[in-house]
Amino acid sequence: MISQKITKWLTKQGKKHLLKVKIINLSKLNNWKFNKIKIYHQSKKFFQIVGIKVISNFYKNNWDQPIIIQNEVGILGIIKNIKTKKYLLQAKVEPGNINKLQLAPTVQATKSNFSRVHGGNKVPYIEYFLRIKKISRYNQSEQGFRYFHKFNSNILIKNIKNLKKEPDFYWFSKKEIKDLICKKNIINMDTLSVLSSVLKKIKKDNPINTKKKINNWLKIFDKKFYIKAKVINFDKLKDWSVNSKNITHKKKKHFSVIGVNVETNRREVNNWFQPILKGKNMAFAGFIKTKINNTDHYLCRYILKPGLKKSVIGCTINTSDISTYFENTSFNSIEKFFFSKEAKKNIVYDNILSDEGGRFYKCQIRYMISAITYEKVKKIPKNYIWVSYNQIVEMIKNKRLDIESRLLFACNNINFIE
Repeated sequence: MISQKITKWLTKQGKKHLLKVKIINLSKLNNWKFNKIKIYHQSKKFFQIVGIKVISNFYKNNWDQPIIIQNEVGILGIIKNIKTKKYLLQAKVEPGNINKLQLAPTVQATKSNFSRVHGGNKVPYIEYFLRIKKISRYNQSEQGFRYFHKFNSNILIKNIKNLKKEPDFYWFSKKEIKDLICKKNIINMDTLSVLSSVLKKIKKDNPINTKKKINNWLKIFDKKFYIKAKVINFDKLKDWSVNSKNITHKKKKHFSVIGVNVETNRREVNNWFQPILKGKNMAFAGFIKTKINNTDHYLCRYILKPGLKKSVIGCTINTSDISTYFENTSFNSIEKFFFSKEAKKNIVYDNILSDEGGRFYKCQIRYMISAITYEKVKKIPKNYIWVSYNQIVEMIKNKRLDIESRLLFACNNINFIE
């Protein structure tokens, strides 16, 4: 249950932050160039949108699609007060947010942002994170179907003394964060991403599959499957309509690229133009969870994504559109384990959270975890495997878990963050 104090603070922040987003033609984006090759900022900073051709034997068909390229590594950072054990989050508005304002990390900034390419104000608290040496060791991948080789550094900093709290920031306890994670579209995905990266191992963990077995399982599929992505011009994109207004899939099966003009009052700059990816329908990410050897295990699967440099382990089910899920899977468990009348009593987490609103326009994912007995799902396809809690934490450290799985896993295990 969210305290009255936090509710009042959120209400106050909602009134303080103004946000006006107008959808405009891609060809009318000030300071952006749009041609048959790509969409890019005239400074050649921030990000660009290009087309790619994907060739793979993992999926039924090869395909073309637009994708975001952002070679800069951004910083997602949370400051923790070691004395009070509270975490500093900020109320942040983004053009793609469903509810205008969400709770972001202490720092959520691209290199172009904190380098002030836009000529705007300094990013609060950025100096504490820029002091860190070998910052790349904190890198985690972003969405592999919409970003091309994109990473952000996910960092938790402790022990900063005499830290002055800036306006629009608030100290949250672990319990308060846990309560907020159960509310629709309040905690943003970047906050969850950082928290997923600082989960601690537990003392007693008895996995059904050894580390060696999981690694061999990965190696078998890595030898069997491949995925290659090549950048191509927009006018070469098959099945996509590219015009001065937007970029859309001809059969309306996937996301689109639109332009927005943004006006706000409490950001580093108060007015800007940008392209943004607009989602099609509600996405879904689900974990099947069970107890084996008195240890929590999650049913994971092997997956390749065009924007990731190597294979990753994902959650049991992950689809950009629930309504088309049955057309593309060999494991038809979504109804049986998540949406049937019988499944309802097994759901231990069920909430709708947004993708990051700076790049994605009103994109939502329904996250669910179904806790069942092991006997109910003993027989699984070969590209699925049971992974214990500690093993997943280790995979996050080794950057082998995809972002949707990391976020969902964090939602279920906030008690174990540092």
